[in-house]
Amino acid sequence: MSHKENSGIVYQGNLYRLKKLMKLAKQGGEFTIGFIGGSITQGSLATAPTKCYAYLVYEWWTKTFPQSKFHYVNGGIGATNSLYGAARAWRDVLVYRPDFVVVDFSVNDEFTSFFQETYEGVIRKVYAAEKSPAVLVLNNVFYDTGVNAQDYHNEIAKYYQIPCVSMKESLYAQIIQGTLERSLMTQDNLHPNDKGHALLAEELTALLEAVYQDLDIEDIKALYPKQPFTANRYENAKLYQIQNSVPILDGFHVDTREKTGMLDLYKNGWIGGKRGDSITFKINASVISIQYLKSITKPRPVAEAIIDGDKEHAVKLDANFEETWGDCLYLQNVWNKDKKEMHEVEIKIIESHEDDKGFFYLVSLITD
Repeated sequence: MSHKENSGIVYQGNLYRLKKLMKLAKQGGEFTIGFIGGSITQGSLATAPTKCYAYLVYEWWTKTFPQSKFHYVNGGIGATNSLYGAARAWRDVLVYRPDFVVVDFSVNDEFTSFFQETYEGVIRKVYAAEKSPAVLVLNNVFYDTGVNAQDYHNEIAKYYQIPCVSMKESLYAQIIQGTLERSLMTQDNLHPNDKGHALLAEELTALLEAVYQDLDIEDIKALYPKQPFTANRYENAKLYQIQNSVPILDGFHVDTREKTGMLDLYKNGWIGGKRGDSITFKINASVISIQYLKSITKPRPVAEAIIDGDKEHAVKLDANFEETWGDCLYLQNVWNKDKKEMHEVEIKIIESHEDDKGFFYLVSLITD
């Protein structure tokens, strides 16, 4: 498979699953094309859902294999990382039994070993899904700095022989070389506009097209590694909300509003508002993260997380968001150990204000 200059294909990987899917699509059938990631996958700054890169990649499948029927599943949620991705992959994407999945978290994950582990949780969960989907790793990038987490992410991808396409080596490289004007594809140096989404999709479909042209060249089925690359505590990450947990409520109350879809983010949780309000969970875990609403509509209450009664090491949970781009589905790590044990997690409001513009909204707890 040949690569063009400034190609985004930074790792070809094993193409057995992708070629198998394409051969089946040539014969005619029904298939599902899925995506999981952050705001770029969701389609941020595209003028319409059909203008985002994910839909354009889906269209490549429909146009290339008109004899088949394809379904589109977009599991992008803005400002979310692979920790949340591991906890929601089944609910938002894998439940639809996809045959092909693009995984995108390289600008939302920090470039640390912790997020390498959470990322492996996503990859293992997707790669081992029921229909053995063809998986493609997408590395987005900050177009002003060239920063992303691809070194950590692609180490995982290579371990599982999954193809990687990077915007750092393609679109960002063109910007640095002066052959692409940054302002024409992104207004905020991160989220593509319609032109940017089209360019991003071209990099992904370039790989798909190259694989399609080499379809007659047989690939050997990849061997799935018996041992994970990291400690792999997140492959079976659990997300606790009102449907599957019964915490002790002291001032907090259940949000009874109905959730209307994947992007209806602030539902199925718990609400607290006054100083002293608390909610307490009993959790068997080695890692614990708390997901809550940080809002630009301020002031809001401030809470703290107390693990096993250790008030000295309480973790502050501030619902006041200092950014200006909008509310954030924030995920705060509060416990990270090697051994899985029972823990008491108390979340308590420690500060509220007479002029509060909203409540403290606890969305979920995520554990291993």
